[in-house]
Amino acid sequence: LQAYSCIDILMMNGIISFIKDWVLVIAMVCGAAAYLVYINIPAFAPADPVLYHAVSVLQPTLLFLLLFLTFCRISPKDMRPRKWHLWLLVFQTGVFICLALMEIFLPGEHWKVLLESAMVMFICPTATAAAVVTGKLGGDMPGITTYLILINLATAITVPVVVPFVHPAEDMTFLMSFSLIMAKVFPLLICPCILAWVVRFTMPKFHRRIVRYENLPFYIWAVNLMLAILMTVRSIVHSTVPAGYQVGIAAISLACCVIQFRLGRAVGSRYGASVTSGQALGQKNTVFAIWMGYTFMTPVTSIAGGFYSIWHNAFNSWQLYRHRKSGT
Repeated sequence: LQAYSCIDILMMNGIISFIKDWVLVIAMVCGAAAYLVYINIPAFAPADPVLYHAVSVLQPTLLFLLLFLTFCRISPKDMRPRKWHLWLLVFQTGVFICLALMEIFLPGEHWKVLLESAMVMFICPTATAAAVVTGKLGGDMPGITTYLILINLATAITVPVVVPFVHPAEDMTFLMSFSLIMAKVFPLLICPCILAWVVRFTMPKFHRRIVRYENLPFYIWAVNLMLAILMTVRSIVHSTVPAGYQVGIAAISLACCVIQFRLGRAVGSRYGASVTSGQALGQKNTVFAIWMGYTFMTPVTSIAGGFYSIWHNAFNSWQLYRHRKSGT
């Protein structure tokens, strides 16, 4: 019986270790599998609008909670600009503007969707969950959180200025575009920050209790990732985009992912922030990218955000596994 119990304990420890190592991959597989099973059961079809609404409400709620817990762990005095912030801001806005100029002045329509997909992926702000991964990898959480705020503001200004030259729209002014983006960003970025700082300075006991749960934000993100991949698979399955375009957009999003992670790490290494800078530039708010594609670009480009979600989360899973095994 003792030997049997020891084997059980070893097997359980092995399973727990496997789940910890690959929790993001498991979340991605579960999200994709859940939707593929769901659409193949006709009896579930009438529930589609209700479930879609439920996920649409649950996702931002989890993101709000995730950011609140993250801001609770960061002191306001640590949220100051770093030197690498400027280089990343110049890169993201500069590439976005250059790609827009290419679209304006170069003839032809066949490559337009691919070019706009790249535009969306380069200007897209840092993911709200990036601080969680950065902390797990031993990076600078206050640094990446500060960049998260800066790049959202930069995007809110750059997109309304540049997009009218690519997609002229008489009823879409700068102020209207700016307001749309800020309405999308403010509730899930600034509000959790304000709430976290109110808790920090007015309810210190409650604040200390919250920050004790170090891994809670990570597992909240894993649940949100499962929902994000579920919605990504849904958008790809129901997409009317020709397969050739989908392959092209998937390739463009993969190239953008590789370039931004590598360049971010290269820039950050000059300032002792390789991990943080790499995550700041490479890990994207793909929900925002999908929305931006629908709202400001050719709607087809929205699926670039879905594909990017797969690439950057797969890379993050590998990074976390390697970091855990190295013990550094």
